[in-house]
Amino acid sequence: MTINKNRLIRLTQKLIQINSENPPGDESRIADFVVKYLKDIGLKTHIYEFKKNRSNAVAVLGQKRNRHSLLVTPHLDTVPAGEDWRFGPFSGEISGDKIYGLGATDRKGDLACLMEAINSIVENNVSLGYNLIFAATADEENGSHLGLIPLLKKGILKPDAAVVLDTDDFSIVVAQKGLLHIKVRVQGKRAHGAYPWLGKNAIDISLDILRELKRHKFKYKAVRYLRSPTVNIGTIKGGDKVNVVADWCDFELDFRFLPGMSAKEICTYLKRLCGKYAPRFRIEIEGVQAPYLIEKDHALVSYLRQAMYKAGARPLISGSEGATVITFFQEMGIPAIATGFGSQGCNHITNEYSRISNLYKGAQVLAEFFKIYRAGR
Repeated sequence: MTINKNRLIRLTQKLIQINSENPPGDESRIADFVVKYLKDIGLKTHIYEFKKNRSNAVAVLGQKRNRHSLLVTPHLDTVPAGEDWRFGPFSGEISGDKIYGLGATDRKGDLACLMEAINSIVENNVSLGYNLIFAATADEENGSHLGLIPLLKKGILKPDAAVVLDTDDFSIVVAQKGLLHIKVRVQGKRAHGAYPWLGKNAIDISLDILRELKRHKFKYKAVRYLRSPTVNIGTIKGGDKVNVVADWCDFELDFRFLPGMSAKEICTYLKRLCGKYAPRFRIEIEGVQAPYLIEKDHALVSYLRQAMYKAGARPLISGSEGATVITFFQEMGIPAIATGFGSQGCNHITNEYSRISNLYKGAQVLAEFFKIYRAGR
């Protein structure tokens, strides 16, 4: 498949130059640009919003008679730019093989690859035999509550399979840890700081809980592509004044757990642990995503690997320690994998960049993948 490298570079620059920081959150301009681009090359397009200016760009390449469908989805939003950029965060500046700017790796470079690959499919009159669904979504950097989640739950997107563009350097993610965010409030008994024996210090109680939690060994079955389960103490605060025995303490925990483990089992253990030390406590679940695992020889993986080899890229079957949107497809019974062509270590950093050579190969990979993929097999 022929990829227009110069057009791909210009497209990446234009996408970077459109501010879509989240927060504050406004994907309307970039969604309008994407939809116009795809409409001009013949796709059926639509913008969906679940809050004003939080726009999701959806398009379809195919025909009504096609029985099967494949969804490919990057996201439109970026994290805030921050300061101290060598090149402007919205410049799209090129230096050597690198194109700089906010989102160059996460994920405007991948978005450009996808748009160029679709353009190549159209220009070469390739008949896919299935409907290719494009969905560039809002709000990924803040949980996808205004993007992919409602698009799936409302039945706007109903693909047979999905590819998420949200990794780097041609990795193919087939496994992902689950996520559980929990806030714990421990209640103590207030007293004068000079007479601590008259009170119950909620901070001391919390430290006892946390020490035992850090020593705990979770039971799990190892997954080749993932590290062991982890727990991170993200925040802790308590008490009102230095000379008062703290009668409250809050701490937040970030659990990352493996396929085969459950959030419910972790919560049950934590409740038992807190009850061992704290007469009064409250546990609040702030966020949860299930772990994910798909067979490494699934058709999605096999066809994508073939496309990568043909483009001269080296596929790496891997797992994700962090949470991506793959698990939202699992909830809907839709097989999914993640891949991407950005530069590892460049997500959420100052002077973010992507390698032009990666993007060029990435567009080739996607075009070839769309050509050889056989839906329903």
